[in-house]
Amino acid sequence: MRVVKAAAVQVSPVLYSREGTVDKVVRKIHELGQQGVQFATFPETVVPYYPYFSIVQSGYQILRGGEVLKLLDQSVTVPSPATNAISEACRQAGVVVSIGVNERDGGTLYNTQLLFDADGTLIQRRRKITPTHYERMIWGQGDGSGLRAVDSAVARIGQLACFEHYNPLARYAMMADGEQIHSAMYPGSMFGDAFAQKVEINVKQHAMESGCFVICATAWLNADQQAQIMKDTGCEIGPISGGCFTAIVAPDGMLLGDPIRSGEGVLIADLDFTLIDKRKHVMDSRGHY
Repeated sequence: MRVVKAAAVQVSPVLYSREGTVDKVVRKIHELGQQGVQFATFPETVVPYYPYFSIVQSGYQILRGGEVLKLLDQSVTVPSPATNAISEACRQAGVVVSIGVNERDGGTLYNTQLLFDADGTLIQRRRKITPTHYERMIWGQGDGSGLRAVDSAVARIGQLACFEHYNPLARYAMMADGEQIHSAMYPGSMFGDAFAQKVEINVKQHAMESGCFVICATAWLNADQQAQIMKDTGCEIGPISGGCFTAIVAPDGMLLGDPIRSGEGVLIADLDFTLIDKRKHVMDSRGHY
């Protein structure tokens, strides 16, 4: 029987600081390794932070203001000292890590998912294909080259970000490529309980259709961070509250443990791969069904 110990990590960024957020991620990876975790998912663009300003400012405000320049300055190039630090933490801890970053490539930012193997090797760098609505003021478009699963030390891993889970063709690419663990990343701390409910629907449906485990991570803004964003953007607290659903879903769509809906925390579960075979005996979307 094959069992992988996995973790879904709900964490706050160190707001406006790439170095601070990377240091926090590195410490968390070491903690996970000490707990015997073999695979972990961190939230969407948690390094250095999700561009919450994009959901509360108009296009004119974004163009005239300094928030994009602030994010550009703190974003991640690949490779760089930031990615090297995460790589080394994975190697030392022996953990496969899927993490979201704001990637800077020249003058363009991308919503990028990085997958590090247990030996620290960067085995996938994929960019969100189409930024969602207001995000198009911030990120460039990715392409289809990342729509594939990747073999790692623990399993065959697929990754998608946020509204990519509304795209049936993107999700089916992961299914058809035989993912065993799906890493689902969302921003969190936005749009209240309704957003969290939609995330729950997304990840449960994907687990059942793909016949895989889904490790879902959202980020958390604490009260001080909310206050800082409100001060910097002039927004109200509503749009940057709630919306967290950090969870682990079995191939039959059932939750493994209680999801994390507020605060920082880690959900850990043992993934029994016989559950994949049981699900696919009933319904295999890339095979007999």
